[in-house]
Amino acid sequence: MRKKIVAGNWKMNLNDSEASELIQNVNAEKINDVELIIFPPFLYLDRAVNNSIQTKVGAQNCYPENSGAFTGEISPEQLQSVGVEFCLVGHSERRSILGESNAFLKSKVNALLSNQLQVVFCCGEVKEERESGVQNQIVKNQLEESLFHLSEEDFQNVIVAYEPVWAIGTGLTASSDQAEEMHAFIRSLIAQKYSESTAENTSILYGGSCNPTNAQELFSKENVDGGLIGGAALKADSFLAIAKSF
Repeated sequence: MRKKIVAGNWKMNLNDSEASELIQNVNAEKINDVELIIFPPFLYLDRAVNNSIQTKVGAQNCYPENSGAFTGEISPEQLQSVGVEFCLVGHSERRSILGESNAFLKSKVNALLSNQLQVVFCCGEVKEERESGVQNQIVKNQLEESLFHLSEEDFQNVIVAYEPVWAIGTGLTASSDQAEEMHAFIRSLIAQKYSESTAENTSILYGGSCNPTNAQELFSKENVDGGLIGGAALKADSFLAIAKSF
């Protein structure tokens, strides 16, 4: 049975004291049967690991080398050494703002898995692609070019997060039916590439403006296994409310 997951991507938010308070508060209330993952900025990862009672900790990014002359970057080896268990790969903001290609994301996936970290791989289409009806092909290309080189065994350490880019920070949300349609399509691609068993055991999260108001409807869908939460993850009350929406 695949995991139910609610993951909070803090992005470039919160100062030192705010981060400490949020780490404390999201760990203060026990949530059963849902895996909680928080993705703080690099500065707070060590603190999050050391103060997490129920949450697991992920990094928002990495560079696909274990060491070297890469000023300002953080390696998978360094993340693993401080107890980080997950890392985001392919978030739409890194694709669009920082120009990260599918090939570069593939190298990150390989580096993370070789260091025993789990990958939360983001995929999704922009508004123009959705309006043109090519969203399935866009997502298929992203998966094929960055993930589907993996062995079936390695793929067990991947969580997929579908993020309709047009619904991130815009106030728009894909309908629960639109989310279910894409999640079912992604699961079918995994089944075709690997097996029905692997597809059934892969958690696929929804990552487009999920909040306490719409989470229950989204999570009621057969192929929506949780959420990658942005703004609503910056407050413990709203993040935990989403986790209770199952």
